[in-house]
Amino acid sequence: MVNKLGKVIVVKIGGATLGNHDTTIKDIVHLQQQGKSLVVVHGGGKIITDWLVKRGIPTRFIDGERVTDEPTLEVVVSVLAGLVNKEIVADIDAWGGMAIGISGVDGAFIQGRIKAEELGYVGEVAKVNPAPLKMLLKSGYIPVVAPLGVYGSKKAKALRVLNINADVVAGEIAAVIGAERLIFLTDVVGVCDRSGNLLPHLSPAEAEALVSSGVVSGGMIPKVRACLRALSGTSTTCIIDGRQPHALLNEIEGKGGGTTIGR
Repeated sequence: MVNKLGKVIVVKIGGATLGNHDTTIKDIVHLQQQGKSLVVVHGGGKIITDWLVKRGIPTRFIDGERVTDEPTLEVVVSVLAGLVNKEIVADIDAWGGMAIGISGVDGAFIQGRIKAEELGYVGEVAKVNPAPLKMLLKSGYIPVVAPLGVYGSKKAKALRVLNINADVVAGEIAAVIGAERLIFLTDVVGVCDRSGNLLPHLSPAEAEALVSSGVVSGGMIPKVRACLRALSGTSTTCIIDGRQPHALLNEIEGKGGGTTIGR
């Protein structure tokens, strides 16, 4: 069931798009000051890896997913819900915006389940409770979401934290709240064909075929699948190059590039 929150723009930002000269934060604040409602979802994989190296914790991946044991989970939570989340909130505040950082753990906002035993505390989304987002948006704040979730039984006092792919979280949020748009800011130009040519528009069937055939691979797969998931409640989804100056603002104003996936 879609819990409509009005015209909300869900923006997923990756660490690679938030460099020293990046304009994403300025664009987010500008849009808020124009009266737009936004939900920001962020990743932080590279910073997590850096902190694991500092602590001497080995990093292992299975099919592109970080194996998350208990020591790794401690770093994941500290980096995502702490360092990265609060830096983004502080930057938005510094540019004159209003934001509050939350994770999927807060208010059991994102409830998950273990994805695969061999991955450890890696989750997939079972349910999104939009109440915390609704409260923050109605109060004029931008929710800045760290992609963590909770699972377990309250009665058994076994609630645990899960590491969830940020692209998946963004897609689920967009679908559940009936977002007006879902925008992925990435470090690539968009979805490309086998020859490396940008595909500016894809139907859901075309996007699915590109994944099935292996043309879409690696980290682009969860982004495309998140767009397809979001289309159950969202009118427009797109994957754009967040390294370009004012990429977000240009996309909103109809001057963007990248790939739009829609009906």
